Amino acid sequence: MQDVQNRTDARGIAIQRVGIKDAHLPFLIKTKDGGFRQVLARIRFTVSLPQEYKGTHMSRFFEILMPWSQNPLAEKEMDAMLTEALEHLQAQSAEVELAFKYFIDKKAPVSGRHSLLDLDCTFTGKKERGGVMTFTLGVDVPFTSLCPCSKEISAYGAHNQRSLCRVQVRFRPGAECIYIEDLAALVERQGSAPIYPLLKREDEKFVTEAAYENPKFVEDILRDTVLALRGLPGLAWFSLECENYESIHNHNAFAAHEETLIR
Repeated sequence: MQDVQNRTDARGIAIQRVGIKDAHLPFLIKTKDGGFRQVLARIRFTVSLPQEYKGTHMSRFFEILMPWSQNPLAEKEMDAMLTEALEHLQAQSAEVELAFKYFIDKKAPVSGRHSLLDLDCTFTGKKERGGVMTFTLGVDVPFTSLCPCSKEISAYGAHNQRSLCRVQVRFRPGAECIYIEDLAALVERQGSAPIYPLLKREDEKFVTEAAYENPKFVEDILRDTVLALRGLPGLAWFSLECENYESIHNHNAFAAHEETLIR
């Protein structure tokens, strides 16, 4: 059978990224305790295509992904997956992104009841032939924020809202990346109070009062998170987007910051 993809293309345009998008596979994500957790990942997997080739081999992306979906995954495995793509697809660069829900255990502050909080996470790896992989961990962390202005001007009470911090981090080559659980905990501490899927009445009282005693604007949350991330050993770059889903406005409060660390 003819291999149409390998035919010569005369238009002189090299394609920077070509591959598959919105593919879904179960993956095993390494956990802090040395085990793994199964997730359903939405995948984008691409390589560069030289100008002389008509097309890439789409089937090879799944051929690469399938075996890796059976092994616990972290940076090392992402690196090997990209190296395999560079070789099998004869590319100069490769990129893979896995987006998935990751569940962390949450213990209610008073009753001690356990529940699972879902976090939207991404693993993104980029690699050039002969180069070092760039790995980015992304986590969306929810928490509660309480408005300092509302507390200051009101005779009683203050309005609060559910908030979300979208954080992405990259570490220097050779430095160990932070685990999802630890990054989520670090970011969560910068809000007014944590969020819990399961709360009894005594827990609800506790978190309501905790938020009231720790009011923060979206700017406060962003700045506190920047300071906390700067303290991570080996961190090379981070990006933050903080958003408060306002309870008394029909719009959200938003703040963002990106920083490259030179150490």
